[in-house]
Amino acid sequence: MWPVIFMGENMKTKIASLELGRIIAMLAIIGLHCQMALTYWQIDDIPWVGYLLNQMARFAVPLFFLISGYLIQPKLTSAPLVTLRNYAKPLLKIWLVWSVLSLLMPFNFQVVAEHGYLAERQGYWGYLGQAPLNSLLEGGLVHLWFIPALVIAVAIIALSLHFQRQSWLIPIATLLYLYGVLAGSYQPLTEIASPFFTRNGPFFSTLLVAIGFMIREKNVRVSSAIAGGMFLVGLLVHLGQAYGLMGYDIAFNGHDFLFGTELWATGLFLLLLNYPQLGQHPLTFALSPYVLGVYVCHLLVIILLMNIAGILGFEGLSRDLFIYPMTIGLSMTLVWVLNHTPLQRYLLR
Repeated sequence: MWPVIFMGENMKTKIASLELGRIIAMLAIIGLHCQMALTYWQIDDIPWVGYLLNQMARFAVPLFFLISGYLIQPKLTSAPLVTLRNYAKPLLKIWLVWSVLSLLMPFNFQVVAEHGYLAERQGYWGYLGQAPLNSLLEGGLVHLWFIPALVIAVAIIALSLHFQRQSWLIPIATLLYLYGVLAGSYQPLTEIASPFFTRNGPFFSTLLVAIGFMIREKNVRVSSAIAGGMFLVGLLVHLGQAYGLMGYDIAFNGHDFLFGTELWATGLFLLLLNYPQLGQHPLTFALSPYVLGVYVCHLLVIILLMNIAGILGFEGLSRDLFIYPMTIGLSMTLVWVLNHTPLQRYLLR
């Protein structure tokens, strides 16, 4: 059985719009990691199309967190610590296995050809060793940070329930998020120190998972007009900050989350809840079980394809048109193959 965030509830009780949202979010994450349109379509030497594609994809991870909290709420409320254990164990196993694979797979084929496998890998291992705590919270490759961050958020909620301190949850989660932004994207201005990159660990994830949890527990619903307003205001606040921070030599595309990101994602989530039949199609339910597998493998596929694109001499738009669709196709094919082998129990569940 797939973990709750990625598989949801059984087929009869899945919410089509949330499954569709997960698929779209995964496609956005792949586009983000393909680093598209950063060398062309520039205005005054600034790749605004690539920058906007990058930041417009930042709804995806918060949406995953919101859906996670929403789906796990009933079980987490009824048995906090047992649910935490059952939820965390398969996710952390997947994180560990794919971290090991990421540590072993070479990223730069040219360096391997010229200097050997160990020379290429030792450079990466040394890089990770420079910040061991951050690397521990991230895993063997940068995108795997999502899994421990999710588990930590669920653990905080579970402990608040176990010790009957649920009223503390949103205030604590809000403070963590506030610190994460001020010590993250705003760090050059605030000079607030952080022991590790604030996207990792509890700072980003806890508030979003807690909001999803509370929406399910309190059966929160708002009109589509209000949800749409939240979406739009949150998006504009996020993009406005990203633009404003450029004046302090902070790259527009360097932000995982800002003030307003949580409002943007929550508005989208509430819109999806208002239209549960959106995406009600066999294809949605056929594709949605692939999300976990595609998430954990897609960046390795991108790295492979970037090497191939370099060998073939693809640049600019031709590179992006090669890498993005090929990443989707190869990642889904890989997950399908793994699902039909004994490796499934180690790599996918």
